[in-house]
Amino acid sequence: MKTYEELKGIDFYSTWRIIDKINKGWSDDDKYYIKDDCGKEFLLRTSDIATLENKKREYEILSKISECNINMSMPISFGTYANNAKVYSLLTWVAGNDAESVLPELNETEQYKLGIEAGQILKAIHTIPAPKNQQKWSDRFNKKIDRNINNYINCDIRVSHADKLIKYINDNRYLLENRKQTMQHGDFHVGNLVINESLHIGVIDFNRYDYGDPWEEYKRTAFSLSISEPFVIGQIHGYFSNDVPEVFFRLLALYQASNSLSSVPWAIKFGRKEVDVMLRNITKMLEYYDYFNTYMPRWYKQI
Repeated sequence: MKTYEELKGIDFYSTWRIIDKINKGWSDDDKYYIKDDCGKEFLLRTSDIATLENKKREYEILSKISECNINMSMPISFGTYANNAKVYSLLTWVAGNDAESVLPELNETEQYKLGIEAGQILKAIHTIPAPKNQQKWSDRFNKKIDRNINNYINCDIRVSHADKLIKYINDNRYLLENRKQTMQHGDFHVGNLVINESLHIGVIDFNRYDYGDPWEEYKRTAFSLSISEPFVIGQIHGYFSNDVPEVFFRLLALYQASNSLSSVPWAIKFGRKEVDVMLRNITKMLEYYDYFNTYMPRWYKQI
């Protein structure tokens, strides 16, 4: 077993019997699976000391979210090591397998029920209010829209029917007015969820947390839809207790349209393969919304 001697300055290192580096995900953090001499499992995240203040805030946010009584990585210890050159967060390990690999093995009823649970978890996270001095949501998101449109226009990749995306966005900016703001997970989709042996959901990777319109979280449904439509429908029903307001779908279309435009310039730095993935996702989204002749996606139905 590799001992990762460079981690020696971290609390509890002497009790660790298994240390396995995790080589997946988009985060810049180094991540490790840890098992101690009592059989307890942990997640260790490390990063450069330059991230100290950001990581401290992230750890504090995790502590706050941990009070929501959801299945997540609970904070245990935070600090510096390697002569104060590195920052670490030690968290409990969330048992389970990636939702994106488990869901296709389940029947549609099981997928839908897990979606309901995921929606209820997301709703719990959203009970944490944004700071009182938070910038007005319409001001914030309109700037983001402007940036997304400009970045798309100035990139070399063209999206078929982008004009329809942009028209829907501009025609519906008014929906951003007077939106309440709460805590956001920031990247809530099947890639950041696990399913345990009892078929329950666990949430991981809160490092993109933010504050904003809670419904904006659903902009990531494109990733989840490619794995399980019943799961996404269940997530909506669970969140709204089966009473989904019409304006949710209007806003969902707005957020997905804006997010789609931003995904293309973002993907360029990762290479053509990632760009093609984003272009396929956009094509699917356009089809779901009949090229934005409707705000009700065709995948949505009552179950």
